Amino acid sequence: MIENLPLCPKASCEYTYEMNALVVCPECGHERVPAEGGTDSGTPAERVVRDAVGNVLQDGESVVVVKALKVKGSPSGIKAGTKVRNIRLVDGAATTPPTAAARPEAIR
Repeated sequence: MIENLPLCPKASCEYTYEMNALVVCPECGHERVPAEGGTDSGTPAERVVRDAVGNVLQDGESVVVVKALKVKGSPSGIKAGTKVRNIRLVDGAATTPPTAAARPEAIR
């Protein structure tokens, strides 16, 4: 258990508490993962996005879709095997694991 939990970065609440691996603010409901060593500096950690195989993805890379994806407003969506170039990684996209896999042998 972490002693002297840090203040909530959003509400500055001093009554934060631990719930499993998260630190939770009871006032605003903000949840975050504490930094190593039990201190939270308030700066966000560098995010790492991985594909279905486990390769690290970067903005601007090309990927091949390995599972058919539904697209809101489109009757057909994106079929498996479609090559997507120049991807852009955004926060808050999906809570499920990514469905695109970078397959260098298929991207030429």
